[in-house]
This record gives sequence, C-alpha cells and structure tokens, in this order.
Amino acid sequence: MARSPPLRSYSRYSLQALRLLGASLRAARIEKGLGVQTLAERAGISRDLLYRIEKGDPRCGIGVVFELAAILGVPLFEPGLDALRQRGREVQARLVLLPRAVHVGRGEVKDDF
Repeated sequence: MARSPPLRSYSRYSLQALRLLGASLRAARIEKGLGVQTLAERAGISRDLLYRIEKGDPRCGIGVVFELAAILGVPLFEPGLDALRQRGREVQARLVLLPRAVHVGRGEVKDDF
C-alpha cells in the first residue's frame, strides 16, 4: 500500500491568493461562455482538476494553472507577451548581479584550542 505524503501547511496569504486566482479563472471561463468539460478538454486536464483549481486547491500543478490563465486571457504578471518578455529580461539582468547561491553560515567558529 502506498504511503500518503505528509500534510503540508500553507500561509493564509498563499491560500487567499490561490482562492483569488481560482475565482478569477472561473469568472473568466464563465464570461467566455466555456463549460467545464470544454475548457478541461482544451487544456488537456480532467474536469475534477479544473474544479480543484477553481476552488484554489494548493496541490494543483502550477504549469496547468498558468496554461489555464493563458487560455482564458487572465493576466498573471504582465498584460502582453512583449511586456512579459521585457520583464523577464529585467529579472535576468538583476540575477546576473546577484550571487549564484546563498550560503548560510554554520555558526560561530570555535578556534580556542
């Protein structure tokens, strides 16, 4: 018998943001006159997964959620592809200036032999 993964807790902020995103996707679907089955087929997912995303379930794959947003025209970062690419270039320019990794100190060095 397979073991179930341990329960994961999420911050109230994350849960509220997920509910907002799910509700935004549902509203866009309804405004566009798309049924659950139609959108699920178009996205290549099950109706059950679509319902879970619309309810804000944090265990849904982020790629699927982003694809639904793209299909429905729900902006997540920038309103257009060109603006999104520009924002991506800006973030990459910032990353070039930052260290490649963050090294956490191991505590105080004991050098009193």
